[in-house]
Amino acid sequence: MAEQSRGAGSPARYGFTDDRAEEHLRAAGWWTDTGPAPEALDILVALSRSADPDLALRSLDRIRETDEQGWPALTAALRDNPTLRGRLVGVLGTSSALGDFLVGHPGEWTRLAADKCTDADCYAETMLDAVREDGEIRTGAPAENALRTAYRGLLLEIAGTDLGHLVEGKLDRPRYAEVAQQLTLLAEAALVTGLEIAQAEQAPKGLGDTRLAVIAMGKCGGRELNYVSDVDVIFVGEGDLQLATRLASTMMRIVGKACFEVDAALRPEGKQGALVRTLEGHTAYYAKWARTWEFQALLKARPVAGDADLGNQYAEMVTSMVWSAAERENFVADVQQMRRRVEGHVPSELAERELKLGRGGLRDVEFAVQLLQLVHGRADPNLRSPSTVEALTALGSGGYVGRSDAAELEMSYEFLRTVEHRLQLRRLRRTHLFPDFNDSDELRVLGRAIGIRPEMARGEGEILLVEFRRHNQRIRRLHEKLFYRPLLQSVASVSTEDLRLTTKQAAQRLAALGYAAPDGALQHIRALTSGVSRRAAIQKALLPVLLDLLADTPDPDGGLLAYRKVSEALEDTPWYLRVLRDEGAVVERLASLLGTSKLVPDLLVRAPEVLQLLGDPARLTGRTPAEVAKSLRATVRRQPGLNAAVAAARSLRRHEVLRVAAADLLGLLDVREVCEALSSVWVAVLQSALSAAIRKRCAELGGEAAKIAVIGMGRLGGAELGYGSDADVLFVCEPAEGVSDGDAVRYASSVAETVRKMLGAPSADPPLQVDADLRPEGRGGPLVRTLDSYRAYYARWGEVWETQALLRARFVAGDAELGERFIEMIDPIRYPDGGLDASRAREVRRMKARVDTERMPRGADPTLHTKLGRGGLADVEWTVQLFQLRHAFEVPDLRTTSTPRALAALAEAGLAEPEDTASLTEAWLLATRVRNAAMLVRGKAVDQVPSSGRDLAAVARILGQGADDDPGEFLDSYRRTTRRAHAVVERLFYEA
Repeated sequence: MAEQSRGAGSPARYGFTDDRAEEHLRAAGWWTDTGPAPEALDILVALSRSADPDLALRSLDRIRETDEQGWPALTAALRDNPTLRGRLVGVLGTSSALGDFLVGHPGEWTRLAADKCTDADCYAETMLDAVREDGEIRTGAPAENALRTAYRGLLLEIAGTDLGHLVEGKLDRPRYAEVAQQLTLLAEAALVTGLEIAQAEQAPKGLGDTRLAVIAMGKCGGRELNYVSDVDVIFVGEGDLQLATRLASTMMRIVGKACFEVDAALRPEGKQGALVRTLEGHTAYYAKWARTWEFQALLKARPVAGDADLGNQYAEMVTSMVWSAAERENFVADVQQMRRRVEGHVPSELAERELKLGRGGLRDVEFAVQLLQLVHGRADPNLRSPSTVEALTALGSGGYVGRSDAAELEMSYEFLRTVEHRLQLRRLRRTHLFPDFNDSDELRVLGRAIGIRPEMARGEGEILLVEFRRHNQRIRRLHEKLFYRPLLQSVASVSTEDLRLTTKQAAQRLAALGYAAPDGALQHIRALTSGVSRRAAIQKALLPVLLDLLADTPDPDGGLLAYRKVSEALEDTPWYLRVLRDEGAVVERLASLLGTSKLVPDLLVRAPEVLQLLGDPARLTGRTPAEVAKSLRATVRRQPGLNAAVAAARSLRRHEVLRVAAADLLGLLDVREVCEALSSVWVAVLQSALSAAIRKRCAELGGEAAKIAVIGMGRLGGAELGYGSDADVLFVCEPAEGVSDGDAVRYASSVAETVRKMLGAPSADPPLQVDADLRPEGRGGPLVRTLDSYRAYYARWGEVWETQALLRARFVAGDAELGERFIEMIDPIRYPDGGLDASRAREVRRMKARVDTERMPRGADPTLHTKLGRGGLADVEWTVQLFQLRHAFEVPDLRTTSTPRALAALAEAGLAEPEDTASLTEAWLLATRVRNAAMLVRGKAVDQVPSSGRDLAAVARILGQGADDDPGEFLDSYRRTTRRAHAVVERLFYEA
């Protein structure tokens, strides 16, 4: 028996960590009271070599329970057949999904016992046999189920061959390209079979003169499919196109349900175009309308199913177009820009782990190879392979790429593809995301699945992470070397006075990149690069990159102008250009900010230190609101006087608002975090300004005449401030010992007026307006009252709207003990015992109706007004507040100033359906995000969602829409969300 020395001891000796491992082993007959059964040692050793021994053993135990009669045969085969043992254990230790398949289909493990045919004809015939009954092709659910089982069984065979060598070292280790080709052949067979089923359903008596060809695109066309991939196709038809379209759509449905998603979005005009076109229709489209990326995609076009003659004619047609595409105007620039757009779709927080689209990922290799193919393949047919690996080898052999560069790229590409395969095998789900770098368990299992073994003191996961980063960095380095060429190099390095032709070409390139005013852009470039200074030299190196990056933003022209203003304002800042030159991530993020927001450039000129944070997302988002507030208060407290204190508070708030805005625009903070951070810094500014004003007044009077507390109201009270929000407050005071109420109020009023005046003074920063209009008697009432005065007012004169406003009151600054007593005093008012009576509830509803009709700005679109529009902020907040007034006395969780927390409490208490509160929460968060985004984009507070133009595109981009998506879809989505919320409001608000 193999490795007798490992036979003793507990199951942990064989890599098992599951507490039930011994139980499973005993049930299998592989473990006794004295340890492993001698006849099971080879099986246990095999399990120990699998990627996840616990997973493999659990799956075997489930198979045993499901098929007890077949278990003896499986046990014997595992013991006696190394091929079966290696393949089955390798699969079960790597893929829970294939384990589920084997549990659900007893006996399918026999597929792994011997070699199977692996050519395309065999796969297709196996699948066709599976869907036949009495010689006829089945249809409907039976056909789909049979196709699903046959496909999954053949996939099991490929996986077994792929993984067996990890467990039994004597088994052959297939190359990545072999596995990818087998997966492609299997997909082609599925398409062929699906088309047969579709024909049996749609045209059981035959097609007549109708013909349909299926053209594989993408990875299927390149014979490099993953275990789980969408299969991209294009359909070419002839004859009855309606019948051909029914066949195509039916085939997509059948194969999609049984095997994998079939995606026809690469067809002419994309998803908006006809599913099936004639050969002539395709030819006309590509000749007149096709964009550069479509020719890049057609490089992999290959007929795989349907009418072979028609498919070959299509292939011949596109070949001539593909290999002349490089002659198109701006071809290279278009390909490079497409890569940047693809890269831009990756969320920044996932970019380092994204195998496919991220920097140093698979797309870097594929775009570089395809660009070189399309440029040089016109004259060299050896480069015309749809396979990335074959083309890369040909590029190295032909001298277009250095041999060592080609070999390194191929090695790193195959490594990442193997990682991708193993990740997808786990659950047979489409994923390209490398495990979290801190998830040691996942890293270890993945490393073992790839074939990594521990070395010295380093485990499999640690080695895997080092290898992943090494390959990732190598790919990016070589990608930039082979693929990247600085756009507009002539603009950056040659003066327009020297070469007029160069100026014309530069303007054309700028226009092609999306600059609306190329001549104006050229002026900015000349201003930045003129002269022989070191600054001009660095700008010449930076601008080609920056112009490219700005081209992918909603407003390239505005972004370039903002960059010029920022550069001119910071030209004497010694580290500014050095940071941009040395930290590529800073340039990328700065371009994104400047091309999207008008608020950021103005703040950046006055808080340039934030620029240094852009290179490190952890530093940009690392400080909590509490830490920021503590630091701000400490800094302001050290200032010598009131003016210096307020100036310091303003400066620190400017820094914080810019930091939050940058993190928000870059997708590093969600809307709740943004509001919390903005509210926290506002509170810290209020606290600091109030303390400074009190110190100044006390110094003038020789003592403190009263305690003062500031009560946050509205969005400040709810910690829900946006970028342009005012701070709604109440000022409350209490006389010091021996001081009259009148003197105390006068003293507190002078302090409050000082705070309001100092913070509200005009500035280039976002406004700091302290608004006390929610106080008793509104603007006509005293700015400050004593606690007893507030108590008397609310008891005798308080109106329903004031009670409602108090729902969001919380202490924010000044004397904490006084603030707490104020809150205790108002709790019985805002949470009335027994709840709001019916008559006062009707008054709330009448008030809302009046607000809805009277306060909407003239000409505003009620479906796009974030505050007062249907389903907007006011709709949701009035509804929540009415429920609080009626039920908070008996539901403690409703006693919150936070709108989202109150909504959650409504659902938890059963006062509203979870679906309704979810709709209201979604709409409230969306309206808040849009309101913030509009402020960032326009640089001033605005409640209306932009309805068109670059502002709309910028807002949509901030909210996650892709650069190539139609902003109108964002408007439709906003209206849908708020319309659903408004329907809930109409129901709940008038029934509460």
